[in-house]
Amino acid sequence: MTEFATHTTMAGVMNTDGAALTDVLTMVEGKGMAWIDLVDPGREEQAFFTDVLELDELVIEDVFGEATTTSLKFPSHRFFVVHARENSQRLDTETLRIIVKDDMLITVRKGKVPALATFRRRFLNCDEEDIKLGIDFLLYELLDALADDWMPLIAQCSKELDDLELRVFDPETRYDNLLEGLHDLKRKLREANRSIESLNTITIRLLQPGERFINPDVKHYFSDLHQLTTALIKRMLAYSAAATSTRDSYLSSISMQLSESNAKLTEVMTTLTMVGATMLPLTLIAGIFGMNNDDLPADMFGGFWGILGLMVLFAFVMLAYFWQKGWFKNP
Repeated sequence: MTEFATHTTMAGVMNTDGAALTDVLTMVEGKGMAWIDLVDPGREEQAFFTDVLELDELVIEDVFGEATTTSLKFPSHRFFVVHARENSQRLDTETLRIIVKDDMLITVRKGKVPALATFRRRFLNCDEEDIKLGIDFLLYELLDALADDWMPLIAQCSKELDDLELRVFDPETRYDNLLEGLHDLKRKLREANRSIESLNTITIRLLQPGERFINPDVKHYFSDLHQLTTALIKRMLAYSAAATSTRDSYLSSISMQLSESNAKLTEVMTTLTMVGATMLPLTLIAGIFGMNNDDLPADMFGGFWGILGLMVLFAFVMLAYFWQKGWFKNP
């Protein structure tokens, strides 16, 4: 049996212990505007949506299946799908289905959505002026709570970006997991942008002339929400671009360090090659004339000192060759 909570503007939070979902309409009748929050309804609750609420088949499919950002209008109800921040260890977005029918606002979700706690406080603190604006004002409050829920995270991303930039351009200290931090920051911004974009898309549709999605009395509220979501999208795009630039700078710095290390290694290998190449003919001469053989023509080269001079001559020849090749330009 699915979990659900019921709130009304006249009776506040209602006790739903032992109540069936099909009895909700009777419970909220005559108690003002109502908000019904459903958590992970199963197929056994489908009769509530088809027979009690009498929703369109397209809505039923999106409620129980995969759904993307959408806004649909039918003669007796309206249906919206947005993405909200999910309350879990790993930041992710939760698909939130919203049904507006008469004076009822119905939300359908699977996971925990922290923004609904904010909306709950706003709903219970509605004054008479807010209630007069009708159910569309509550829809605005819900969407606005979803947008406001991302504000602390975006501010945190801004601080994390500043810290990561300082670490990347700090030549005196070596920090670990910089690249992982930048990728994690971009992931957070990507998830936040996914949710804010869905809200922005919904507000554009609600404000579209001639659609008559909302009451004209609350149109300016949705205009403010549209401006807020647009500004948030621009901020997240700017932060994402800055994170990309910082990551590229970090990778360039690593590449420069690797190039310097390779240059030093090349110098070392060049030096060792010159030493080895110079010593190779000397070792060969010493090996030949060091053999225990009476037939060696040592006298032809002037004996010991002649052979030693021959080795020195070979050494100078090799060094002159390396000089001609330019290997001594960067000793």
